Amino acid sequence: MANIPFVSIVIPCRNEEKFIAPCLDSLITQDYPKNCMEILAIDGMSLDGTRDILDNYSRKYPYIKYLDNFRKITPCAFNVGINNSKGDFIIIMGAHAAYDRKYVSKCINAALKYNADNVGGIVSVVPSGKSLISLAIAKVISSSFGAGNAYYKTSRPKMAREVDTVFGGCYRKAIFKKIGLFDERLARNQDMDLNIRLKKAGGKIVLVPGIVSYYYSKPDFLGFAKHNFADGFSVIYPLRFGLKTFSWRHLLPLSFVVGFLGLLAMGTMNVLFLYLLTAAMGVYFLLDIFFSAKIAFVEKNFLLSFFVFAAFFVRHFAYGLGSLWALIKMAV
Repeated sequence: MANIPFVSIVIPCRNEEKFIAPCLDSLITQDYPKNCMEILAIDGMSLDGTRDILDNYSRKYPYIKYLDNFRKITPCAFNVGINNSKGDFIIIMGAHAAYDRKYVSKCINAALKYNADNVGGIVSVVPSGKSLISLAIAKVISSSFGAGNAYYKTSRPKMAREVDTVFGGCYRKAIFKKIGLFDERLARNQDMDLNIRLKKAGGKIVLVPGIVSYYYSKPDFLGFAKHNFADGFSVIYPLRFGLKTFSWRHLLPLSFVVGFLGLLAMGTMNVLFLYLLTAAMGVYFLLDIFFSAKIAFVEKNFLLSFFVFAAFFVRHFAYGLGSLWALIKMAV
């Protein structure tokens, strides 16, 4: 690139002492010129050792800075970073991830090549621990049965393609002047909302398979359930503000939970509904067994299938419960 664009990397974080250092290390080793790059870690007033780690890195590397996010929610962190950035491009990154050493340069090259307003790549989900539970959770997140048609998680396309959203994203800074910043009413799913606005404004979002990041999944079922409950809640609750930030795949867990609870309740009045519930759950469990066995076969670990089976159920049921709770909160 003759005229190298200046890039601002924005990383929201809160209580990420286990992951922020590996994340920053993966950015320090980027092949992009450091005099054309800044890293802005936006900390949500962490209570663990995150701020000490950020302080050490900012002292050692002049292009790394950290700023406060007093409201402690993700879209506020994004906006703090954007408002304090100097870059022609803004790359949103997660502290719970690490990045290929060519990640930044590939993002910029792709944005220029495809004249895109937002580009991103493939997310390779990595287990947070060495247990079978941790491995099962990582495999579930990467499976089509667990993530639907989220191409950046489940596919390995050979060519770049236009999509509705990407993980993180490398945005032209000018786009924020055109469509506005991230909606701070949305604790989650704010990226989907912004990308919907971007597409409606005629913007272009491109998924490039050569751009690779590594996301660390939850290590246990309790944390995985809480995370999915929050995701399920956040995908529905924006309707309260007149915002639709979901596609059909986001509604399947809600349909699953509502159908289960509805048939169970009606079964107390008529046994026919219990038969319908048994049949429906039978179909679900057969699908769960199929995809669990498929993953275990690829991994050559039969025991893994039991943990994958449980992880699929935790993901779907917790996500659906979160969406149902969002509907209840809006109703009352």
